[in-house]
Formats: sequence, C-alpha cells, structure tokens
Amino acid sequence: MGHEYCGIVEDVGRGVRSITPGQFVIGSFFACDNACPHCQVGYQSSCQHRALVTGAQAPLMRVPLADGTLVPIRDVPPDDMIPNPLMRVPLADGTLVPTRDVPPDDVIPNLLALSDVMGTGWFAADAAMVKPGATVAVVGDGAVGLLGVLSAKQMRAERIIAMSRHPTRQKLAREFGATDIVTERGDEGVGRIKELTRGVGADAVLECVGTQESMMQAIRSTRPGGSIGYVGVPHGVELQGEELFYAHVRLHGGPAPVRRYLPQLIDLVMKGAIDPGKVFDPTLPLDQVAEGYRAMDERRAIKTLLRP
Repeated sequence: MGHEYCGIVEDVGRGVRSITPGQFVIGSFFACDNACPHCQVGYQSSCQHRALVTGAQAPLMRVPLADGTLVPIRDVPPDDMIPNPLMRVPLADGTLVPTRDVPPDDVIPNLLALSDVMGTGWFAADAAMVKPGATVAVVGDGAVGLLGVLSAKQMRAERIIAMSRHPTRQKLAREFGATDIVTERGDEGVGRIKELTRGVGADAVLECVGTQESMMQAIRSTRPGGSIGYVGVPHGVELQGEELFYAHVRLHGGPAPVRRYLPQLIDLVMKGAIDPGKVFDPTLPLDQVAEGYRAMDERRAIKTLLRP
C-alpha cells in the first residue's frame, strides 16, 4: 500500500547518477525517466517507461527510475563544504552520511503533501487554465479539492467557490482562499453557482471527485468558453457527446504529472508561501494505519499522515 512519500535516501542503484544517499527527496505516484518525449512536454505520468509506485506505507521503500522520479529539496554538499562535520544522518546500515537538507519536523507534512494531493490539486487548476482575476469553482472537499482551492489562490483567482457540506473542511477551504461556500449538490449546486455568478458560470472548474454527478456538476457550472480540470479518478462516468458539443467547455485532466510541478511546489513550501500539510488531521505510526483508513472512510479525517 501507499504511493505518497518523502524521506531520506538510504542507498542508490549502480545506474543512479543524480541522487545520492543522505538527500531528502520527494517523488510521485508514477516513476518516470523525465526524459522521454511525453516527460519533456510535462506529462511524466504518461512516461513511456512509467511504473506505478507503491509500498510507501513501510519503513523502507524502493523507488525505480530514481534520477527521473525523485526531486531533492536541495543538494547535499560535499564533505568539505559542510559547516558542521557532525551534521550527519544515520542510514539503515548505521553508515553516517553528511546532510544539511533534512527539513524541520513541522515542514515534513507540507512536503509530503506535494507527493500527490498538492501536485494533483495544482494540476487541476493548471488544466482548468486558472488565471489572475478568474472565478473558480471546486467540486470536492477532500484533500485534493481543498488543495485545488489553495492552488487557485496561488494562481491569483479572484473568486473561489468551494463546494462542501462539512464545517471543518469549509473552514480549511476558507483558510486556503475560498471566498464562497456552496453546500448544495447536483442541479441545486449548479443553480447556486449560476446565482453567485449572475447566471454566467465559473471561468474554471476543478473536478476532484470522479463520479457521474460531480462531473456533470462541473460541466454545467462552467461558463461557455470556460475550462474544467478533472483529476478525480472516474468511476461510472459517462459523457453525452451532444451535451458536451453545446456546452462549449474545455475538458482536460487525468493522472496528475506531479513531477512537473515538484520543483516549483518545493520552492513555495520552503519559502513558507503555502502550507498544504494542513490537510493532514491525524498523524499516526505505521502500526496504526488501519485506524487512519477508518478515520478517512468515516470522514473523521481528511488525510492521515503516517510516520515510521
């Protein structure tokens, strides 16, 4: 289990060139070479050599295609450049390696969020072509939807409408930049967005759920000429060509190419510009992982953070 991860590199394979032990790195849920034609245009989740990354819910994990997949938060300096030679971290075999890039403990949740949910929310906003001054609607109040709100705010949207029925999630959406909350769903939700936009609809809509209802709500809430970024994994979604034809909206989405955004998002976190780790409510040890899943399933938690 597990496809979201960050941590210290313990060891590397013989073919790895740019990643070294001691670096604190972040990867995403698809390993990629970051060099093929698809990667070069920013779609690393469609890499010609991609591999699904799993096994992150463990004390140690192996990440394939490390040079393309992993992004250090900063380079590890050589021994003679380390101001304090005692600044070293122990690896699993007891070896001490020099590092000065291990982030403060309170920053780690923010970095972990970049591995999927922040990168996916950012892709939703990017795919929806969010621009400064835009009106944006976000369908879904899970971790991805909430971080879609944060992404739209970073992209300087003027009005951000979060669709949520849960007070704790509404509060976090407001904190991330939502200007309006819509509790209605389906046709009523569409009607409420139209009411808030004086009958026009949103310039950009982020679909972060993946159901038939959420997708149609997104399409019908978008103004003619507007764009939808859809990142909710589809289950049971069927679209009618005629309705799309007359809607005059753009649809773009899919598995988020998180690797494309990692350098930019790491920079925003390290500068203190964003705090995406706020989506993690409980922090639990690995041996309590089942409780983390229960809390999310019962909507007592937005996202569970696991530590070794």
